Amino acid sequence: MDVITFGETMVLFNPVSVGPLRYAAQFEKTIGGAESNVAIGLARLGHQVGWISRLGNDEFGLYVRNFIRGEGVDTSRVVFDDQHPTAVFFKERQMGQEPKVYYYRKGSAASHMTPHDLDPAYITQAKYLHVTGITPALSPSCADTVNHAIELANQNHITVVFDPNIRLKLWSKEEARDVLMDVASKCDIVMPGIEEGEILTGETEPEHIAACLLENGSKVVVIKLGERGAYYAAAGEAGYVEGFPVKQIIDPIGAGDAFAAGFLSGLLRGWTYKEAVRLGNQTGALALTVVGDVEGLPFWSQVDPDHNKKEVFR
Repeated sequence: MDVITFGETMVLFNPVSVGPLRYAAQFEKTIGGAESNVAIGLARLGHQVGWISRLGNDEFGLYVRNFIRGEGVDTSRVVFDDQHPTAVFFKERQMGQEPKVYYYRKGSAASHMTPHDLDPAYITQAKYLHVTGITPALSPSCADTVNHAIELANQNHITVVFDPNIRLKLWSKEEARDVLMDVASKCDIVMPGIEEGEILTGETEPEHIAACLLENGSKVVVIKLGERGAYYAAAGEAGYVEGFPVKQIIDPIGAGDAFAAGFLSGLLRGWTYKEAVRLGNQTGALALTVVGDVEGLPFWSQVDPDHNKKEVFR
């Protein structure tokens, strides 16, 4: 495996109509989950990826597993739970606004993940372990699972990539800051959005946020800046990488996961951090143009490697 990731994926219902959810009568069914988004994004870019989770032994669980497996992601370590259900969530679409999200995930199968759900031999044969800050927010046992996975990776010299992916519907800013800064200190690469970086460090400028996270123990920091692109910092190098213009944003949810997939794809290809960040900017921009969390994730044929290697910096 090039990358292994784990976390909760839910069934997503997108209303066909625009407006308050109480008036929506028809929905389109798909899936949504930060970690599986990254896994699918990487698979479409040509990499070998594994996704681990716990799903309800129900029709929704089978749907989620089959969907992800159908995208070329290995799901052989997914656990089916007879006691707890697969979670679902709904989006509410408003013209010119970011969609509202309504979760129905409390007590889900994924929230009952434990370190026993992880196969050490499976994890330690990967090049990268990808984790997010959503998983430790689900339950104490999920937090233990994240820490155990990172410990396994660190012991076996596997690069750990961490996206804070702060969900304030799951916990408070203070609780998120304490837990996620501890997680970040154990990870090699940390990739917050600018607002997440402010929550974690109390700083507002990308350079200062990156400095705090590097002091905290990480080796590389990449800060997503939306239409402005991204800022990265590592030992001996740092810089801004310009974003790709998007004429019309259809659905912003999942763009950060698309960025992570592009960035990791660049690293797996042996590109520099600058080149990898630029690819992340491109894949993130492409994801903005389609409704749904995974539908806009690009295939390798949709990106231009030679164009991505051009240096476009501020």
